[in-house]
Amino acid sequence: MSPQFEQILDDLRGAWRFRWLALVVAAALALLGWLVVFALPDRYEATTSVFVDKRTALQPALQGLIVEQDVDAQLNFVRQSLLAGPQLQRIAQEAGLLPPGIDRRKQDLLLADIAKRVAINVRSAGGQEEDRGSAGSVYSIVYQDGDRARSLRVVQIMLDTFINETLGGKRAGSENVQQFLETQIADYEKRLRTAEDRLAAFKSRHMGLMPTEQGGYFAQLQRESDALADVKTKLAEAGSRRAALTRQLHGDVAIGAAAPQTGSQAGAGEAVGTDTLSRIAEAQARLDDLLLKYTDRHPDVIAARETLEELKRRREVEIENLKRGDASAAASSRVSNNPVYQSVQLALNQTDVDIADLNVERQQHEAKVTELRRYLDTAPQVEAEFAQLNRDYDVNKAQYTALLADLQKARLGERADTAGSVRFEVVQPPTADFRPVWPKRLFLLTSILVLALGAGGALAYGLHRLQPVVSSAAALAESSGVPVLGIVSVAFPERVRGARRRDVLRLSMAVGCLVVAFAVAVTMSLAGFRLSIPTQTHEVRS
Repeated sequence: MSPQFEQILDDLRGAWRFRWLALVVAAALALLGWLVVFALPDRYEATTSVFVDKRTALQPALQGLIVEQDVDAQLNFVRQSLLAGPQLQRIAQEAGLLPPGIDRRKQDLLLADIAKRVAINVRSAGGQEEDRGSAGSVYSIVYQDGDRARSLRVVQIMLDTFINETLGGKRAGSENVQQFLETQIADYEKRLRTAEDRLAAFKSRHMGLMPTEQGGYFAQLQRESDALADVKTKLAEAGSRRAALTRQLHGDVAIGAAAPQTGSQAGAGEAVGTDTLSRIAEAQARLDDLLLKYTDRHPDVIAARETLEELKRRREVEIENLKRGDASAAASSRVSNNPVYQSVQLALNQTDVDIADLNVERQQHEAKVTELRRYLDTAPQVEAEFAQLNRDYDVNKAQYTALLADLQKARLGERADTAGSVRFEVVQPPTADFRPVWPKRLFLLTSILVLALGAGGALAYGLHRLQPVVSSAAALAESSGVPVLGIVSVAFPERVRGARRRDVLRLSMAVGCLVVAFAVAVTMSLAGFRLSIPTQTHEVRS
């Protein structure tokens, strides 16, 4: 046999001397512990679950049309308010947990104790804790109390408060949003009216200097300057065209039109005109006639030739007058009857008309440019002030329009909340088991028995270590350092064995009594036996 095992057996034989003391101590500790277990107050647990679904049929239809509130934030706020503050105090009063006339300190302690026994957990419909995704959320409310009916009442009140406060909070939040928006709309409406009045007064004071659809002051000035330059260019082109037409009218055209006609050109049957060109033709015909009858030295022929030369000299004078632009010369020389001359004259007249129109247009543009340049110092400032007024007006109008749209969304969202934009469905109504969840008396009774027996054994072993004895030859040899040569046995071994059997029997009977007491305690626990300890305070047991 190993030395370690021998040592263990020796310790057990030594502790066996104090078996009765150990048993008495174990029994006393067990009985005392069992009494404490039976004196512990019962605690019942009530629980309920509610499913919160934000994915209602209205949500897709109202997407982007309403001011969406954070339902999760509202739920979390209500969840936290149930565990503290006025909400918890109101729940405690409705459930009868706050006695009348309790002072402030005791009330705070009692509310803190109630809050410790309340648990509000949330998980997604998929089962993951604190995962509030698109599948919805399941909120569980758990409360423990010494009175089962009261625990059910507290859980029911909390469930109703949770649902009503969430929906009421959404409605209150929507109403607060609407009140804020209405206040802001009224403020921006005043600003908008003020901006409109200032803009109208500014326009009336600076009539004629306001930017038009074609642009502002500098754009108008640039446009008028460009138009004036364009008119001057056209006027120069018209002047050049008029000079060219004048040169055509008083140059080759006039000379060509004034060429004298020969005898073949003026027939006998043609009418004789009074202009110089006709008279030359007539004199030439008469001279030709006379030459057929007379010689060159005949007085009539000489007179006719002199007349013809005189008429040709007069024609040359008329041509010179035509080149200088003499209108009477054109009429007397029959040039105005020439089609080419007439077309050139018409073009020249049209050019004169165009020049007159262009001169009028130039005067108008020059007057406009002059007028605009008079406001060169004031017009930019007026334009800048006008732009600032317009900008203020546009900002106020845009903000006013946006606030009106938000107000319509908020009102639509309130009607959507009334119609049920968030759905609450009670998955598990408030329930509580008829057996208390604490204390676990069977477990505690068994644990106390085991611990009491362990404490008795530890006491016996400790006494053995304080008062050690030698129970074997090996232990004696080890402790003394002297080898043991022999062992003297008892004189009457049968008596010793009989006494030992009787002692074991008595010890077994005592242990049996302890086991019977444990069985009785278990039976009493299953039967619902409790030790009631009267108290004079109003504190709730925990």
